[in-house]
Amino acid sequence: MQEMYQTSDYAERNPTWHEEDSPWKSRQIEEIIRGNRIGFDTLCEVGCGTGEILLNLSRAFPGKHLTGYEISSHAYERAKAKETDSVRFFFGDLLEQADARFDVVVVADVIEHVEDYIAFTKKLKRFGRYTIFHIPLDLSVQSILRSWPILGLRSNVGHLHYFYKETALATLRDCGYTIIDHRYTASRLELPNQALSSRIMRLPRRALHAVNADFAVRLLGGYSLLVLCE
Repeated sequence: MQEMYQTSDYAERNPTWHEEDSPWKSRQIEEIIRGNRIGFDTLCEVGCGTGEILLNLSRAFPGKHLTGYEISSHAYERAKAKETDSVRFFFGDLLEQADARFDVVVVADVIEHVEDYIAFTKKLKRFGRYTIFHIPLDLSVQSILRSWPILGLRSNVGHLHYFYKETALATLRDCGYTIIDHRYTASRLELPNQALSSRIMRLPRRALHAVNADFAVRLLGGYSLLVLCE
């Protein structure tokens, strides 16, 4: 599936590279950093796409040094054109940068795309004191019953692995991380340009989530998991 990003395939299917989602994603990252009083000078995003998350974070945290790595030449070229004094972009794989170290590493909606996600996640640990993962929770009762939502994620955006909360957290612990904080993010409720089915499900998802968040996410889906680790 990595070929999807290294060729024009992903760009043709997703011409905006989900830039419209970036302000929302950056707010989630900002909130977990501030909520846990994480001080940092350097932050790196792995799989930074066209760079919009980092650019939004640079406005939230002025004076910090932000770096993005991207393996897609299409996304990298768009990111590179937006580079600033505080935000720099590199074409390539962070794992190949032996001497790179950062205070915070952000891995937003990435591990579900990586064939050997266990080895990838283990190797990432040495690059940052803290690591923030954003992981879509694709597995729910309704997604399994309907099946096509998961198949659509596989064909359209290259999801190879499908998580629910407990398997996502267990994966990070198995890879050597200590969980500092984790929280749901309402991706299908709050992100722009959602499908009609997602818009219809907003009310029942919100209502059930208010009663029992874990049960709502496992039954109806529509959420992702944001995790701060060290």
